Amino acid sequence: APWCDVWFFEDLVHPNKRHVAAVGFDRDEMTLSPITYDEMRPGCYEPKARVADMAANHVDVSLSFPTFPRFCGQTFWEASDHELGLACVKAYNDFMVEEWCGDSGGALVPLIIIPLWDVDLAAAEVRRNAERGCHAVCFSEIAPNLGLPSIHTGYWDPFFAACAETGTVVCMHIGSSSKMPAASPDAPPAVAASLSFNNAIASLSDFLFSGVLVRFPELVLAYSEGQIGWIPYILERADDVWKEHRAWGGVADLVPEPPSTYYYRQVYGCFFRDNHGLASLDEVGVDNITFETDYPHTDSTWPDTKQVAEDMMGHLPADVVWKIVRGNAARMLHLDIEAPPRP
Repeated sequence: APWCDVWFFEDLVHPNKRHVAAVGFDRDEMTLSPITYDEMRPGCYEPKARVADMAANHVDVSLSFPTFPRFCGQTFWEASDHELGLACVKAYNDFMVEEWCGDSGGALVPLIIIPLWDVDLAAAEVRRNAERGCHAVCFSEIAPNLGLPSIHTGYWDPFFAACAETGTVVCMHIGSSSKMPAASPDAPPAVAASLSFNNAIASLSDFLFSGVLVRFPELVLAYSEGQIGWIPYILERADDVWKEHRAWGGVADLVPEPPSTYYYRQVYGCFFRDNHGLASLDEVGVDNITFETDYPHTDSTWPDTKQVAEDMMGHLPADVVWKIVRGNAARMLHLDIEAPPRP
């Protein structure tokens, strides 16, 4: 077997793989093969090198998701020792704020994880990090897939309250449910990759009909890498269900306005390639989407992100492009950047 670098945690052995640290490799080399850090581009793991790669890619500010902890910190939820897990959550967040982002001059924006097994500890961790300027937290698209309570139970309300009170956006990355949709159990990974936005559809439907966005009008959600082309129809369908079926659908008292109301007020869709979504901006909402690069994963547009963006958005007005590639993300993450161009 080839040499590789691994993380050890309790009984878990987690190898680094080429498709996760994919930048710099040819598309046909982006395999599931394990690799060492020496084989990775330094921007995958070294903050100064990351900022240099961002500059080469015309990216000023970036939000980085966890790898070994997984997309919402579920590695530590699965631990047998939650005291150790809590120490790891706090250590990761300290690293994220102080080391990864610390001296980047604002180029790297911190994104924290929470102890998923204790909602009060989770709320406290949100507040602890908000006090030092961190306003983004990972969460699962579909918590029951991890063996956790659903958002319909009210269990997560203290966490949502902490996020709303501190202006912390709840970021849900594809894969944060630990299960990717596929048509058949023996389907090739390409099937799950093609359907990766399905969990975001289910999650948004959950939130729109849960009453969470009604109870916490300051709460903000972001669907990272969920893409946006599916949004117009799910909003149309949700509004139609609310209008035609709310009496028997269990939401008459939970959701007083059409569900799309809460999407436009409180939700961001995030994308890197989605021409269909951009063709439906009136329905998706020009104030509700942000552009991403997926560095350093296999969907990454590095080092050609500027060209990719121009090819997709070159026909749009300058003020709309500014919102998509800068302004909306700045508002979502409380960033202080320059004013938009005039139309």
